[in-house]
Amino acid sequence: MGKRHLGILAFLGILLLSLAVIPMAMHKSSGEEIKEASPHPIRETSLKPIDTSKQMQLFTYDSGYTFEYPNAVRGIYVTGPSAGGSRFEKLINLVETSELNAMVIDIKEDHGNLTFKPKEGSPYQDIGKNFIDNPEKMMKTLEEKGIYPIARVVVFKDSVLAKKRPELSYTQNGKVWTNGRGEAFVNPFKKEVWEYNVKIAKMAAEMGFQEIQFDYVRFPEGFEHYDDVLSYSQGDYKNVDMSNVDRRVKAVTDFVEYAHKELDKYDVDVSVDIFGYSATIPAAPGIGQNFSKISSNVDVISSMIYPSHWTSYFGIPFPDKEPYKLVTEYAKVENQVLSKLEDPPTSRPWIQDFEAPWLYSGPPTEYGKAEVEAQIKALNENGINEFLLWNPGNSYTPNVDYTPLDKNE
Repeated sequence: MGKRHLGILAFLGILLLSLAVIPMAMHKSSGEEIKEASPHPIRETSLKPIDTSKQMQLFTYDSGYTFEYPNAVRGIYVTGPSAGGSRFEKLINLVETSELNAMVIDIKEDHGNLTFKPKEGSPYQDIGKNFIDNPEKMMKTLEEKGIYPIARVVVFKDSVLAKKRPELSYTQNGKVWTNGRGEAFVNPFKKEVWEYNVKIAKMAAEMGFQEIQFDYVRFPEGFEHYDDVLSYSQGDYKNVDMSNVDRRVKAVTDFVEYAHKELDKYDVDVSVDIFGYSATIPAAPGIGQNFSKISSNVDVISSMIYPSHWTSYFGIPFPDKEPYKLVTEYAKVENQVLSKLEDPPTSRPWIQDFEAPWLYSGPPTEYGKAEVEAQIKALNENGINEFLLWNPGNSYTPNVDYTPLDKNE
C-alpha cells in the first residue's frame, strides 16, 4: 500500500486517553480553517486537542467519502473534459470490466486552469473551467464503483499564472518566456507559487480525492541552456552557497517536502510524476529533479517511462520498438535506486498506450494489446505491480490483460 497514515490508529488511542484526563471545554480545533472552507465540515468537538505538533497530527480531515486503497493501483489518465463529459461513462465501463481500479483525473491541467468551478468568492474562481460541472456527482460515482480517485495537479507549467503574474515566471526582453511549444512556466524558487498550488491540492483533498499527484514538478526542459539569458528571481535561494544546478534541485525537493507536510492532515497520499531518466543519473541538471531526494518525500513515485521518450538508452537502438526490453532495463535501475532509501515510496510508473508517429518517417510502431501487456509484464517481473496508463485523448486499448503474471502464477 502507498498509505503512510496508518498512524491514525495510534491517534485513536491517544484520543481515548484524553477523554479521561482532559476537562471538557469549548474550543476552536486546529482543523477549524479546513472546516470552514470545506463542503463536508468537521464535526464540532468540546475536547482540546493534545499538543502533538512535533509528533503527530491528532485530527485529520474527513471528506465524507469511503475509498479503499486497491491491492495494487492500476489506473488510467482522465482529462477534465472526459471526466465531465460523455466519455466518462465509457471510461467507467473500461475500469469496471477489466483489472483496472483507479483514475488519475485532471484537477489543475497543463495550461494552469482548474477543470471545475470553485465556489463563489474563491481566489481561484477566474481560472476555473466548467469541464467537470458536478464534482460531487463524479466523486459519488467513483465511490459507488469502487474506483480509486487520484487528483492530478500540474505545478510549474502554468501559462495562465505566468501571464497573469510575470514576476512569478521567467522573462526575456520584458516578455514572459515560452518554450518551443508556446508553453510558459512559473518559478520553483518562488514560494508563493508553492502555496498557490498546494491550496489547489487541498481543494482536491476536500473534494474526496485520496491522492494528490503533482506533475511538472520541475524547471523547464533544457533550463541550463536558458539560465544566463532569462530574468527571474531565485528568492530565498539566491544566497545559498551552491551551484545553480544544486539550487534548482534544492528548490524542487523543498517544494515536494513542503507539499507533503501541508497535506498531512488531509490523510491523502502524495505522489510526483518524474522523468524516468532522472533515476539513471545523479540529478537532471536543468530541470532540478533528483530521483532519490524526491522519492524520499513522497508516498508514491511515478516515473514516466514511455518507450517513445527514450533515445538509444540502455543499449537499445530504438526503444519505442522494444517496450518490454526498455521497461525491464529501467525497472532494474529504479529498483537499485529505491533500495538505498530508508523508507522508499511505492513505485507506480506511467506506461505508454499511444503511438509516437513523430519518431518515424513511415508508419509508427502500433501500441496495442501486445505492447501494453509487454510493459506490464516487464514491471511485474521486476516486482513492480502498480502502473498508470497514459493516453492524452483517453482512448485506451481494449481487451488488455492488466495482470498477466497474476493469472499465470
